[in-house]
Amino acid sequence: MVKTEDLIDAQGVAGLLQLSHANSVSTYLRRYPDMPRPVLDLGTGRPRLWLRPQVLRWLRARRSDTVHTGVER
Repeated sequence: MVKTEDLIDAQGVAGLLQLSHANSVSTYLRRYPDMPRPVLDLGTGRPRLWLRPQVLRWLRARRSDTVHTGVER
């Protein structure tokens, strides 16, 4: 079951990733195939929602990889 308080939109994802613009989330989705996909995508120009815990796990894994290898994937 999904907790509604765990749902975030592109602006929320951008905030977690420290991106300046919510539109940059689309760039990340193309650039990083392992990035969590929205759990709800109503189509072009419509809301997309992600699960905050999935995005946070992905972000922690990326940071961990960068610290251990010195290289960003």
